[in-house]
Amino acid sequence: MKTVFNTLYFKFSKIVDKHSVNIMRVALAIVYIWFGALKIFGMSPAGELVEKTVYWFRPEIFIPFLGVCEVIIGLGLLVKKLIPITIFLLLLHMAVTFFPVFIVQTVCFDAFPYQPTLVGQYIIKNVVLISGALVIAGKYNEKYYEDLNLALAK
Repeated sequence: MKTVFNTLYFKFSKIVDKHSVNIMRVALAIVYIWFGALKIFGMSPAGELVEKTVYWFRPEIFIPFLGVCEVIIGLGLLVKKLIPITIFLLLLHMAVTFFPVFIVQTVCFDAFPYQPTLVGQYIIKNVVLISGALVIAGKYNEKYYEDLNLALAK
């Protein structure tokens, strides 16, 4: 039984190895485009959190602007040539998403740092998005683009 399981698992693993980074890239793109669109159309459940965090900006302008930036990041993840700048923007955006933990701590934690609220959990899950971006950056590295340029030059 163990051998059958291992055989099936390793076949699955080989398939996943071939496609996993692209699946991650598309998944992140979907999240960014979807969440950005919600902000653009004033439907984001995170709108109030953004408003409390960057209270010095007018929310009716800043939240849709943030949404446009998120959609651009999502679209950039779908265009392989744009991945280096897109990953930079994504990581910059992710760093900013942790601001509420410091600016509106009571909204993020019932007891800091071990009892996050639903909002706090929403922010903490961004560690997964950051990890996904780092995996993508690992594949789309200098060697990838050098090989791509060589292939295009032929």
